Amino acid sequence: METLANLESFVRSAEARSFSAAARRLALTPAAVSRNVARLEANLGVRLFQRSTRRLTLTESGERFLQSVAGGLDSIQAAIAAISKDSGEPGGTLKLSMAPGFGADYVLPLLPEFVKQYPAIQHDWHLDNRKVDLIADGFDAAISGGIELAPGVVARELARIHIVAVAAPAYFQGRKDPKDPTDLLDWDGIAMRSVQQGRLRPRRLRNRAGREVEVETSPKLVFNDPEAMTRAAVMGLGVALVAAPHALPHLESGALRRVLPHWFWDDGPISLYYPGQKLLPAKTRLFIDYLVGQFREARIAERLRAN
Repeated sequence: METLANLESFVRSAEARSFSAAARRLALTPAAVSRNVARLEANLGVRLFQRSTRRLTLTESGERFLQSVAGGLDSIQAAIAAISKDSGEPGGTLKLSMAPGFGADYVLPLLPEFVKQYPAIQHDWHLDNRKVDLIADGFDAAISGGIELAPGVVARELARIHIVAVAAPAYFQGRKDPKDPTDLLDWDGIAMRSVQQGRLRPRRLRNRAGREVEVETSPKLVFNDPEAMTRAAVMGLGVALVAAPHALPHLESGALRRVLPHWFWDDGPISLYYPGQKLLPAKTRLFIDYLVGQFREARIAERLRAN
């Protein structure tokens, strides 16, 4: 009779094509995951993986075995999670990924009440601008925009990402308010460089009538981080086109003003991503429901709308 640990090590390694990635998800060492899989292969008398220095590849037998056991493993884990939820306080480590600015400004302030309600849950938050692979990187959930949905991943929209043009009130002094995005060519630009492509990121704006214009500025400062762009704008160094979540605290305090307030760009949703299992672990399900509910109650999506 195979142990649950051996089967889980095999399934998670097959999903991630890596012992190391499976180990991160299972909170084990790569050596322990490899030993579990080796025991499973020895007990079954078949090789499940072709191993190389670069990645794991399922054998034909491994593919058949994965199709047979993966669904059953999820059902067993769901049953364990459900029983644990009924029999005691939910616990475990909740591993989350999100962008630094959005996480610190909009998610972190919601954490104290959740910690108070569920003190046995440990929180492992990774705040960076890297788009993660939930399964391969071992995350329970991630908050981001523009992630392609991998098989088995579910997204729940939290808000829209509206791009707005902003500058400090002092920067407006001695300048005529622009009437059209084309007027920004005469303003000092604070531009964004794409981390992935290394090029300046193009920006477009749309007005209420539906007219779209590609914005051209004279870049005086270039950053690869939207929070740095926003802070440079607060310092009066020029006009920046940034996502509303970065600009909103400074707009509300008066440190920034909207430039062309009738123009913005909808850059898609910012969503909460998580594995779409029938029954998630209690810690993950509770956090998802709590976060979505708090965003709705605090009307955060409405506050972030530029129109």
